[in-house]
Amino acid sequence: MRISVIGTGYVGLVVGTCFAETGNDVICVDIDEKKIRMLQKGKSPSYEPGLEELLKKNIREKRLRFATDIKHAIDKSEVIFLALPTPANEDGSADLRHVLEVADMIGRFLNGYKVIVNKSTVPVGTADKVRAVIAKKAKHEFDVISNPEFLKEGAAVNDFLKPDRIVIGSRSAKAIATMQDLYAPFIRTGNPVIIMDERSSELTKYAANTFLATKISFINEIANLCERVGADVDMVRKGIGTDPRIGLQFLFAGTGYGGSCFPKDVSALAKTSGEHNYDFKILNAVQWVNNNQRKLFADKIVSHFKGRLKGKTIAVWGLSFKPNTDDMREAPSISIITELLRQKAKIQAHDPVAIDEAKKCFTTSIKYFQKNYDALKGADALAVMTEWNEFRRPDFEKMKSLMRGHVIFDGRNIYDPKALKEKGFIYYGIGRGASNGDR
Repeated sequence: MRISVIGTGYVGLVVGTCFAETGNDVICVDIDEKKIRMLQKGKSPSYEPGLEELLKKNIREKRLRFATDIKHAIDKSEVIFLALPTPANEDGSADLRHVLEVADMIGRFLNGYKVIVNKSTVPVGTADKVRAVIAKKAKHEFDVISNPEFLKEGAAVNDFLKPDRIVIGSRSAKAIATMQDLYAPFIRTGNPVIIMDERSSELTKYAANTFLATKISFINEIANLCERVGADVDMVRKGIGTDPRIGLQFLFAGTGYGGSCFPKDVSALAKTSGEHNYDFKILNAVQWVNNNQRKLFADKIVSHFKGRLKGKTIAVWGLSFKPNTDDMREAPSISIITELLRQKAKIQAHDPVAIDEAKKCFTTSIKYFQKNYDALKGADALAVMTEWNEFRRPDFEKMKSLMRGHVIFDGRNIYDPKALKEKGFIYYGIGRGASNGDR
């Protein structure tokens, strides 16, 4: 099948590359000429495990091309995926400017029947808006459908190639048949293709992400209670998570969620609810808890040093919002480091892949190190902010020899409080009860 993907961000690039991997002829389009030149050389502009290898393979096999000419891509395609940014406006609503601008171009350049697929995360009713914009100028038939993505950064390639479900929002039998044919190679094991109307499909994506965000904020509230009553949130997590009605996923206490999806989607759904005169109290609480969780972690550090951080050096392991990505969008590390800098602390930071992205947030205000142990030299404390696997089993004796102060603030609960106490560290976790601050 001939496919075009408009937008080569994290979602668009994975979509285009994975469709090419199953034999389709794919053109990925973007207005960023520098990015397109990079992609034409087989280099991914962002870190995603396994993506660059597939990118190079499919370019070599001539199934995957990159261009800036949107008219050519529309002319040559049967299916057009819109994978465009929908950033949050100041009021929390999703900015549809890019989506509607491209819809206008599709209307002008449409040269035959096409299926236009909203892959971007968009508010309920966007398919109707896109359809109306295209119809103003189109001289051919077309269908607009909703096909939300459920990709996890750091596992996006595997998620696309082996999806747990495909959601297709359309009332057109012709468009549905086209999408079922396109996705057939990915669902050979029988995972469901769920057909629904466009608005239900659009809301499904927001409902999924906001529910997962709710689980994260819920377990963080439980963690905060654990600290007051002397319980251990990790034990509580196991106790409730093994109930199949609840599940263990997204029940890890820490400094809160970040990234390109959860913060934006929670805000957008809350905004949509407000526009329809519905006070979505749970979502408002989810946002408040998430923002407060970062403040609480920074407060632990400030409190340990009795408010005197000037001249203190804090080593930071992990900058990206989660492991296996260089994405710094809404990363908890940003607000926490900002507060530590405000308190006049010195920051020595390491992240396996996100240093270049972090420099866009903090230029010369912090020192960056390519090796995690180098960031510990002379540090008064270590703050772990991202749970990269390489941080889970470090050489603690080496760490003690490098650090000036033997204090660890574990923002992801990856260490055993008892073991660290035995090794001579003062340990602060999230919801670890009486262990917090123990030597």
